[in-house]
Amino acid sequence: MKAESRSTTQDERSEALLHGPAPNGRFRARMATPSAEIAAAPRPDGKPRWWRDGRRRRMLGVADLVVAAGVGAAIVSLAGADWWWALVTAPLGPLFAKLFGLYDIDHRAIHHLTVDELSKLGGWAGVMVATTAVIIPGDLQVITFVLVVPVATFVAFCCRAIARAAWRRITPKERTLVIGEGAPAVGIARKIELFDDMHLELASTEHPSTFDGLNGHTDAVASAALSQVDRIILAWPNADPGLIERLLTHCRQHEVKLSVVSPFRGLARPSEKVSHVADLPVLEYNTWDIPRSTIALKRGLDLIVSAVLLVVLAPLFALIALAVKLDSRGPVFYRQERAGRRGQTFTMFKFRSMIDGAEERLSEVVSIDELDAPVFKLRADPRVTRVGRFLRRFSLDELPQLINVLRGEMSLVGPRPEETMLVERYEPEHMFRLELRPGMTGPMQVLGRGELTFAERLAVDMDYLETLSVARDLRLLVLTAPAVIRGRGAF
Repeated sequence: MKAESRSTTQDERSEALLHGPAPNGRFRARMATPSAEIAAAPRPDGKPRWWRDGRRRRMLGVADLVVAAGVGAAIVSLAGADWWWALVTAPLGPLFAKLFGLYDIDHRAIHHLTVDELSKLGGWAGVMVATTAVIIPGDLQVITFVLVVPVATFVAFCCRAIARAAWRRITPKERTLVIGEGAPAVGIARKIELFDDMHLELASTEHPSTFDGLNGHTDAVASAALSQVDRIILAWPNADPGLIERLLTHCRQHEVKLSVVSPFRGLARPSEKVSHVADLPVLEYNTWDIPRSTIALKRGLDLIVSAVLLVVLAPLFALIALAVKLDSRGPVFYRQERAGRRGQTFTMFKFRSMIDGAEERLSEVVSIDELDAPVFKLRADPRVTRVGRFLRRFSLDELPQLINVLRGEMSLVGPRPEETMLVERYEPEHMFRLELRPGMTGPMQVLGRGELTFAERLAVDMDYLETLSVARDLRLLVLTAPAVIRGRGAF
């Protein structure tokens, strides 16, 4: 690169990543520096990747707090309670909004408006008003609930719309690179120009380079663009899954949002689980970190539920311990090293369901080196005791893991913790399972347990990681009970 090119200011580099449509409808991306230089380049604005989304969440949270305080004030007035109850119940607004997923929709969708969440706002308002009415002392009539809920929904709609408008006014737009050709690329670029509420701008780098075939240039495109843009939109009618996977890997590494314009139009266009920008269906890919508020709520749920269950289930623990001790010789609890979050090992607790010294006899029933995949589950393991079979059938042997949850080594919900000797056989693409704390239950327990192949386990764990939320954790906890009763895959 020439010296004068290196000295080009960031403002000059930010003019337009799209060089406009060429006569054949193909968009020309521009590359500023060689791939290695761009990949190592700092962010132009010096800010974290997701600062725009964090600011929007905070502004929406303030709006929800104001609405919740107003609801509390209204109920306090109607019930004749002390005014400070309105302050006590105000945090319920942001809390329930988080559980309803009202802070994450904007981040996941390329085009989200307040009117799109109106039905969720109604549910949120109903739960918040009902809970506030239960907490605040006083006699309230049913008519109070009937009147306050629609008013709260309307006020919340207005406050959130104002918060989003204010956010767009004070926050720079996302710098967006469109890669593609033909009608999809022209269409999405036109939508960005027409719909200002998308809050996107076509960004730019320096040296033009026409891409005559994207498949062979994915790495170069990603490396050249990722340090200067916040979102990539792939509008390539003939893009194959392998190309998208490679581009997705780059975007995840560099924390850049990725959207793919579907090539299907008219009656063939998808209608579920996609964003829509007018007539254009857009597939959204998860490339961002889990929000800290989600992690905090998840950990809070773990602490409260595990502490309560350890106290409530203490008599059951005693009965199981007695049964294990009477059935066979050996300790009541079984301790094993498992791989936890980020591969850190921890000691997992279970009620012993096998004969004492079962690990020394593992080679008699399975050869780890001959496994086709780093997982094994035996249907008729001769090492399992009579009481152990009963405990495994109803997952009672897993209850001591509540101690691991309380200690922060595990979570109530998450990918199951795997033995370290199996994790050592993981390929790099399997390591995503270690991004979260392992769970006592999770999608694998609900969807088949031991019946699932390794590939199926990876698929359900990836889906869980991609769509993690406290609401989904609660759903999986509820679904665990019928799954345990059915006993499918419990061996």
